[in-house]
Amino acid sequence: MQKHRERIEQKKQEAGLVRKIVFTIFIVLLFVIVGVGFTAYQYVMGAIGPVDEENEDPVLVTIPIGSTTTSIGETLEESGVIESATLFRYYVRFRSESGFQAGDYQLSQAMSVDEIIQELKEGTVYEEFATTFTIPEGFWAEEMFARIGSQTTVEEEELVELAQDREYLEELIERYDMLDDTILELADQVVPVDEATEESDSYVREPLEGYFFPARYDFVEEEITAQMAIEAMLDRMEQELTTLNALNGSETAHQVLTRASIIEGEAQNDEERPIISGVIENRLTVGMPLQMDPTVSYAHGERLSRTLFEDLEIESPYNTYHVTGLPLGPINNPGAASIQAATTPEDHNYLFFYHAPNGEVYFNETLAQHEATVNQFREE
Repeated sequence: MQKHRERIEQKKQEAGLVRKIVFTIFIVLLFVIVGVGFTAYQYVMGAIGPVDEENEDPVLVTIPIGSTTTSIGETLEESGVIESATLFRYYVRFRSESGFQAGDYQLSQAMSVDEIIQELKEGTVYEEFATTFTIPEGFWAEEMFARIGSQTTVEEEELVELAQDREYLEELIERYDMLDDTILELADQVVPVDEATEESDSYVREPLEGYFFPARYDFVEEEITAQMAIEAMLDRMEQELTTLNALNGSETAHQVLTRASIIEGEAQNDEERPIISGVIENRLTVGMPLQMDPTVSYAHGERLSRTLFEDLEIESPYNTYHVTGLPLGPINNPGAASIQAATTPEDHNYLFFYHAPNGEVYFNETLAQHEATVNQFREE
């Protein structure tokens, strides 16, 4: 009887030992599987990510007609824009991607596999550009036209004439959601700034002022037309307004671009833009004149290095020292950062700001604080 019990106890111990061994083996295998899986995951994620996210140098890649997924992967790997042709092939199969188009593509090592796949599907082929012009943020329309006239085959006068042609403007209003009959009202008030007189109580220089997006524009054509240049800039502006959700608020595109143009004229860097936008919002809310110096420069039609008291006297619907609320329209052509700031003003109580000679901008809530800041720098 005693021996029987001992045998049972021994079997229990042996069974417990077996369970411990099995459990230990299971844990070890689990760690191995997890480790291998994690390593594989890291490898895959690294392989489908950018080869070098800091290297945006263009790499010209040619995908021949009739290329298979395998040959495309090999071409991309040889060009250095993906890590592994094999992984590319399996990833494309896993994602059920297809519809790659032949052509010459300008890719880079900063692009992920997903971005490269999208380029190949959309057929965004690289072409040698024969005509290029670049417009900086904050340019006036006439400055833009002069720049385009100097860098392309288009005559400056052609651009001015077409941009003020009422029939053409009506066609543009039908085509672009951002444009409305406000443009026609402005066109009816066009008076060249050099023809304006002291008695002029309302004049407009360019009805499409503010609607030309500042950027680089490339054309494969050696000779472009005024219409091509104008519509390229309008296309880009409407695209940017949509991307920034700038047309989803209560204000019209004209009002948004007017605000953005003032911000563009006043701000020295991106950090200042939403703060200045907040000042504009606060002044409009309490019914204060905006009193922004760039609007005075625009009213005079010249880039004033300093705004003197005598400059403030000009009668113009753009002079925000004389009019309450927003000016008649944009005073330049703003970039994306200023448009974004116009739609998302910073929430604060500032009503004043001062660009000091040292390059800093000082914001204040009260007139007394503002005057103290100004006097401080006048005394230095």
